[in-house]
Amino acid sequence: MTRTAPGSSAPTGPRQAPPGQDGTVTDQPRPTGDTNTDGTDGTPDRSSWSAGAEPLTGRMHRLGERVRGFDGRRPFWWDLHLTGLLVLAALVDASGGWKSIAFDPDVSGRLVVAMSLAFSVPLMWRRTRPLTVLGVLLAAALVNAWTGAHLQAAYLQLVVVFNIALRLPLRTLMWACAAVLVPVAVGATRYPVGSWDQQFVPHLYGIALVALLGLVVRSRRDWTASLVERARRLEVERDQQARLATAAERARIAREMHDIIGHNLSVITGLADGGAYAAATHPARAAQALEAIGTTSRQALTELRRVLDVMRDDAPPIAELAPQPALTDLGPLVEGVRAAGLPVSLTVDGDPGTQPAGRQLAVYRVVQEALTNTLKHGGPEAAATVAVSYADNGTVTAEITDTGSPQSSPAGTGPGRGLTGMRERTALYDGTLEAGPRRTPPGGWRVRLRLPKDSAP
Repeated sequence: MTRTAPGSSAPTGPRQAPPGQDGTVTDQPRPTGDTNTDGTDGTPDRSSWSAGAEPLTGRMHRLGERVRGFDGRRPFWWDLHLTGLLVLAALVDASGGWKSIAFDPDVSGRLVVAMSLAFSVPLMWRRTRPLTVLGVLLAAALVNAWTGAHLQAAYLQLVVVFNIALRLPLRTLMWACAAVLVPVAVGATRYPVGSWDQQFVPHLYGIALVALLGLVVRSRRDWTASLVERARRLEVERDQQARLATAAERARIAREMHDIIGHNLSVITGLADGGAYAAATHPARAAQALEAIGTTSRQALTELRRVLDVMRDDAPPIAELAPQPALTDLGPLVEGVRAAGLPVSLTVDGDPGTQPAGRQLAVYRVVQEALTNTLKHGGPEAAATVAVSYADNGTVTAEITDTGSPQSSPAGTGPGRGLTGMRERTALYDGTLEAGPRRTPPGGWRVRLRLPKDSAP
């Protein structure tokens, strides 16, 4: 669209650019797209009715949300305002408009006003007592049909039908719809204007439509409530899963720190006691004990730093930082225990093959904890035996026995995390762990671990 000054004629052909220096005229391409322009500089025409207009559905949705929000916050005031509006409409019709469609225009005015109030005022309690309100409206509807006043306010029964469909069982709704049709049948019988179906069927359609609308709104409300409840349950389950994951991680770190610190401190204690005993007579042995204490301490610090690094937010992936001793490290483990003063013999039967790192760590930690318990509780004359076997089907069995005093066994040391940690590690791989005193001479303690084939955490 091109604007022209008053009194001038609008151009009829395609828009042309001003002539160039050589007098030629070139056609300029029209702008494409749906943008409305004013024809001068290509800017959008803000006077267009569609420019920046909000969709009607968006406005209606926002308006409905506001109404529902007000209804939810102040239901009494909403019911009061709505009932007042309906009472006003019913009284306006009772002022004389009802006579234009009445079957009997000579009905008393006071009766008409009373029926109008009976149709509108009880709607204040339509949500809390819908059946009682429907009974009052049905009584007024019967009087309305019998007298022939044919008041428009009788259609307010549909509001109660809607509330019954929204809140009460389906069987109650069916009886309510049937009851609302009774005054219609009375009016059609007393004042037969036209055919029966012309008076009865439109009311039937209206009642059915309102009842279906109430069922649709009820279904949508229940569906929304179920979604909200599901979201709440998922949020609770998410929080529970997070707490369980946190507890599991804390238990895992606690097991690692217990195994690392407990074992290494037991070794250091044994080395320190042996070095103190040998310092007076064998200075060279004391120097070896001090050197072994230093090596064990540095080893413990290294593994402890790895465990603590896992808890850092800026730490690399856990798989790179977590301490992962393997079954091949059983030899150095036994050597360290021997250096602490506990005679240990190690027997390995079979080939470990390609055991997963987690299974190897579980076996290693169980052996480590069993030897640590022997160091702490076995007594000075104790000796230990470690036997590890690998079956062809992938089953791993480890048995650790010692000859320590049963009175000094872990069972008599009170609550601790040693046996608990071993059982937790075994349960991760569906294995079995047996720990208890040996009943056959020479006594002592026995721990037996068995991890089945292809067990995964």
